Amino acid sequence: MTVYGSFPGSRPRRLRTTPAMRRMVAETRLHPADLILPAFVREGVSEPVPIGAMPGVVQHSLDTLRKAAVEAREAGVSGIMLFGVPEDAKKDAAGTAGTDPDGILQVAVRAVKEEVGDDLVVMSDLCLDEYTDHGHCGVLDADGRVDNDATLERYAEMAQVQADAGVHVVGPSGMMDGQVGVVRDALDTIGKEDVAILAYTAKYSSAFYGPFREAVASSLKGDRTSYQQDPANLRESLRELALDLEEGADMVMVKPAGPYLDVLAKVAESVDVPVAAYQISGEYAMVEAAAEKGWIERDKAILETLTGIRRAGAKMILTYWATEAAQKLARG
Repeated sequence: MTVYGSFPGSRPRRLRTTPAMRRMVAETRLHPADLILPAFVREGVSEPVPIGAMPGVVQHSLDTLRKAAVEAREAGVSGIMLFGVPEDAKKDAAGTAGTDPDGILQVAVRAVKEEVGDDLVVMSDLCLDEYTDHGHCGVLDADGRVDNDATLERYAEMAQVQADAGVHVVGPSGMMDGQVGVVRDALDTIGKEDVAILAYTAKYSSAFYGPFREAVASSLKGDRTSYQQDPANLRESLRELALDLEEGADMVMVKPAGPYLDVLAKVAESVDVPVAAYQISGEYAMVEAAAEKGWIERDKAILETLTGIRRAGAKMILTYWATEAAQKLARG
């Protein structure tokens, strides 16, 4: 046998021989505390409503949301990100249900805080798309385009009502220029300096959001390419990153996660604040659909995708499998 280089003395396979050996030398470790559960709560329902494109995920009632929060806490999940789904009749051009102190998201925040207190980090989506009758993330101008600066005024109001409801973290997700700074100022103005901002720093205009539209009963007409990022661009994300940090972001996020691991890695290398990634609805749906067909091993695929996101640099991962994955990790 021809011997090349340091072989046979150097045999990397020695460190792969047993499960205990592989566990001992693992370079990336996934922990329940790395996970955040996105959850939808629907106004006016007494039972959870299944989301057809996301098997196993539901639009919660307030009661089942409380139970989901408790289950996540008991599994060791760190946080829950709440999305409100208002009644269709309450949607309007300005998304006023989103700034109503008694709107569904604010009611949900209070309910979860009553149930778990500070044991779970309670986060809220700060965007208008769920509440507008046109489905865009902001208010529209006379030409039907999203008006950036007018939208910022609405985000400031949203931040304040969410903070008053008791949220620990707000997540401005609309990709409006200046949104982090405006939200920070709005929170500080009412004495909510302790409410943190998770900036949706690099939120791409992705084909993988499809199931989410059903999850929030979106009324979207058209697309969001004029404000969400072009999938072709990476340097643009670093520019957005610099701006968000300058404006006061406490944490930053890349969304989606799987198709943008290179962006995630670059962002993680560039900052000294916590970095999150959102494994979005389409990523979830693909694994569930392929597993249902018997084409992949579901449980292994779930943990592999999460490990890949963690390896790329995410300290926090928003995933619809958060509670389930945390339970699996706890069992070893």
